[in-house]
Amino acid sequence: MSTTRDEHTQAETQAGFVVPQQSKAVNERKPQRTSKPGAGPNSQKYHRARGFQGMFQSTVSASRALRANALRSLLTALGIIIGVGAVIIMIAISEGNTASINQRLSTLNPLQLTIRSGSTSTGGVRGGAGTLQSLTQADPDALGQLQNVTAVSPTLNANGQIVFSNQNWQSSVQGVYPSYQQIGSWQMQEGNFFTQADEQSGTNVAVLGQTVVDNLFTPLGIDPIGQQIRIGNGTYTVVGTLASKGSTGFGANADDVVYVPFSTAQQRLSGSQLVNSIVLTADNASDVNSVQSAAQSLLEQRHNISNSAQDDFTIQNASQVLSTVQATAQSLTILLVGVAAVSLIVGGIIGIMNIMLVSVTERTREIGIRIAVGARQRDVLTQFLIEAFVLSALGGIVGILIGLIGAFAIASKNGYPLVIDPLSILIAFGVAALVGIVFGFYPALRAAHMDPIVALRTE
Repeated sequence: MSTTRDEHTQAETQAGFVVPQQSKAVNERKPQRTSKPGAGPNSQKYHRARGFQGMFQSTVSASRALRANALRSLLTALGIIIGVGAVIIMIAISEGNTASINQRLSTLNPLQLTIRSGSTSTGGVRGGAGTLQSLTQADPDALGQLQNVTAVSPTLNANGQIVFSNQNWQSSVQGVYPSYQQIGSWQMQEGNFFTQADEQSGTNVAVLGQTVVDNLFTPLGIDPIGQQIRIGNGTYTVVGTLASKGSTGFGANADDVVYVPFSTAQQRLSGSQLVNSIVLTADNASDVNSVQSAAQSLLEQRHNISNSAQDDFTIQNASQVLSTVQATAQSLTILLVGVAAVSLIVGGIIGIMNIMLVSVTERTREIGIRIAVGARQRDVLTQFLIEAFVLSALGGIVGILIGLIGAFAIASKNGYPLVIDPLSILIAFGVAALVGIVFGFYPALRAAHMDPIVALRTE
């Protein structure tokens, strides 16, 4: 009898369930009235120790079951691996693109307003923005008097061929006020921007962008400051070069430009009293919209326009452009993460729940034996939940590694910065573990509620 009891004890321990047994002294003692089961000062310690031991045995049994079917365990976790990896890659792509866009748009001044002429309309055919040519130099001078306006400048475009020695380059030549340096947030690489005295006297001076410097002076190894360049039929002295800005954010090269005093461009390059555009800045972000409204009202008054729908000009708010781009990037992030989250959930349904149900069916007789020798429902439930959790957690870890490698490879290939959000990794792993528990609960519950008699009859 003792041998039989020892065999049962060994079987129960290997099965992962600890069943309380009475000691020999209690078995051999004559029946007598005892206190209520579970009562006594050591009862709480006993149940706690039994719970910890049962959890440990359930974990050991779950690990053995997963190792016994290693290939199936890998295939089960494959959906979680793909889902977590996809979430990390998608977020990294989105964050990298957002960082790249913000870097390109960093040249935009959020306090800046750009006013352009409207479009012509002839016989129902409308021209592009700026074709109406409705702005004059008097308009920016009037706008400079508005409250909360810190700087204003007209711009007059006069594209031309720039020539120095035996080098030449086609570039954008713009006539502006000296305040344009502040408006455009331009830093000087060498020399200085032209002064108000140059503007008032119409001096033939020029400030060059780095692209112009690289194409005219760098090949000859000459310092451009003080050199004479030819624009059209006039000669201009280079007084400064601008620090590089790169792209404007809209595909244009901000460094491929030559700035000259507005009066000089008006007299020697254009000969027109009209301006292409007006740029101005507000004193702080909270006043940008009010400055825009005031500028619109003033120009409507100056141009004798009573209906704003008939404005012969347009006002572009740089902060609105930035907000639109950032909102678009955020929407793209939500879309990509949503797609990846769907793959993660599908992986939990098809992978974890499906395979765990198959596992329960295959191990029906084993479950029946365990319940028959004394395992409780929560012991069976715990073991299968642990199996599901371990599968999803391991899948999450592997998915994180694959996601990081994939994000690095994609960022390197496309040339945008690699941005990894640690929070996204934690969330992806947490969701993966939660998916394992949620979708592993039904198979575990089904195993725990098996009728041991029916289960033992299963071949």
